[in-house]
Amino acid sequence: MTADALPASLRERVLAAARELRAPGRTLPDVPDISPVEAYRRAADAFLGLLTALADDVWRRPVLRDLDVAGLVGHLTGVEDDVQRALAGDRDVACADHVASTQPAAEHAATASPAEVRAAWRAATGRTLERVRGADLTAEVRVHGMALPLGALLVVRAFELWTHENDVRRAAGLPASVPDPATLRRMTELAVELLPVGVARVSDPVTPVDVHLVLTGAGGGTWDVEVGERSAPVPEVAIVADAVGFCRLVASRITPADLGAHVSGAAGAADAVLAGAAALALD
Repeated sequence: MTADALPASLRERVLAAARELRAPGRTLPDVPDISPVEAYRRAADAFLGLLTALADDVWRRPVLRDLDVAGLVGHLTGVEDDVQRALAGDRDVACADHVASTQPAAEHAATASPAEVRAAWRAATGRTLERVRGADLTAEVRVHGMALPLGALLVVRAFELWTHENDVRRAAGLPASVPDPATLRRMTELAVELLPVGVARVSDPVTPVDVHLVLTGAGGGTWDVEVGERSAPVPEVAIVADAVGFCRLVASRITPADLGAHVSGAAGAADAVLAGAAALALD
């Protein structure tokens, strides 16, 4: 007895049905897509919720560089001010240093009351949201040495707010927070997109490699990333890691060793890739 030949179109029908259930590279259960504006709004709301709950004495605790909590919030207010200047076409902030440009705001906040610092930051984020609602998210914005589409910049801002929220939590003795899955998905997508840029910052020259990156958990996914120029076949490496942990690495809050990634293939290339991820951090 011989088996009947399978229909020639069977493979395409199966793949089409699978794609209807889940886009390639997405996790199950899938998370809803949200706009960069919404991701930024959620991160700002989460940070505000933390600030509202802090006791006054926590605001004077050291948290990052030479800043206390109030100074860090002042730094973030300064960042919002510079973003708004960039959106208004001010070229002076295009190449301004991320830390030095915001230092006056940080120093002012260090001498103000917690209520004043919190109100100034809340007003600044409100102005940013007012400017970006309905704006062209593909328009390029230049600020602090970055030239990014507005949508990407808003995700960068969400990333920084979440990072510094956890800096404050650590200073206050509170448990770390995790972004909601939809915001986390935006963050992982952008981090993966910028990964070749990070590798170029730490590798000279860049060794070409094909990276298969799997970030597990809600908000994760699967990506194939080409790093470096290639004129011939290049090594391949597969990296599997927790999505939240990867974002902590991108924020330079943990080391590649702390990430505990599972690596197969060109292990040496994986070291450069993970170091490049950490090099994407702003501060």
